[in-house]
Amino acid sequence: MLRIAVDAFGGDYAPEQIVEGALLAAELDNVQIILTGDERRLKALVGGKAGGSRLEIVHAPDVVHMDEEPVAAVRAKPDSSLVQGAKLVRQGQAQALVSAGNTGATLAAALFNIGRIKGVERPAISTIMPTATGFTLLLDVGANADCRPNQLVQFAQMGSIYASEVLKVHSPRVGLLNVGHEPGKGNQLAKEVYTLLQDAAVNFIGNVEGREIPAGHVDVVVCDGFVGNIVLKFAEGLGSTLLGMIKEEAKRSLVATAGALLMKPGFRRIKKRMDPNEYGGAPLLGINGVVIIAHGGSNAKAIYNAIRVAREGVQNRYVEIIAERMAT
Repeated sequence: MLRIAVDAFGGDYAPEQIVEGALLAAELDNVQIILTGDERRLKALVGGKAGGSRLEIVHAPDVVHMDEEPVAAVRAKPDSSLVQGAKLVRQGQAQALVSAGNTGATLAAALFNIGRIKGVERPAISTIMPTATGFTLLLDVGANADCRPNQLVQFAQMGSIYASEVLKVHSPRVGLLNVGHEPGKGNQLAKEVYTLLQDAAVNFIGNVEGREIPAGHVDVVVCDGFVGNIVLKFAEGLGSTLLGMIKEEAKRSLVATAGALLMKPGFRRIKKRMDPNEYGGAPLLGINGVVIIAHGGSNAKAIYNAIRVAREGVQNRYVEIIAERMAT
């Protein structure tokens, strides 16, 4: 049975929504969930609820808060719910860690306690972005604001492996995010990365512009964490704004309201495809264990999906495959 550690006190709505999500995920096949956090509070929340018997609790009295300096907090709070979850993975008592807490602290806890895959210079946060044709994997989206060329090449390699092994994309198309298609476009970093990716063991299709991401022209998009985080936050804001504008327009007249009612099933499907809670969390690629970073505002559905993503990652052995490929 797969054992997945869940930081029960990480996130804006912890621990209530984290526990609710874990209870939902307890119904997944072949999964044992370990909640880390204050034992008394967690027992009160779990109570005699359905699925509670499949939840294990590991006492962790401290909490790493969202506004704390990541590295300092991880070092100062070895008994926090986040660090205890990472330790369970290091000790082999869990095969994956899920946290909706402080992203920088999750990265630090994973690095200090689980470690990097041999040969990986820096881990990268990857996230799935919905597109017109399905989805695109974007990385890095926040772990590394500044990168060297070889690190972006490794992001491309790891992203390609994850897309192939977990997302089941045959020969993923890998693109370098840039301001134009021509090889000579972009800053010095982009130019150097372009040259290296031409010889890398990935299906590199060249530079891609930002507008090509939602169009679905590429399966894996590579960039540094500074740019990637801006792209991600812009996409989230644009999606919610567009949905809000559609709702407002639907109220402007009886004809618009009638049309909106007819289109309601379609709008629901679109909303579901654009809802970040449906995708669960972002895999931290390059760490020597499955680590899923969920959105700080995750609700129970998001936590359920983050645990599901963690299970799929373990089952598809992407960590082992990345290690094998990096070794060669």
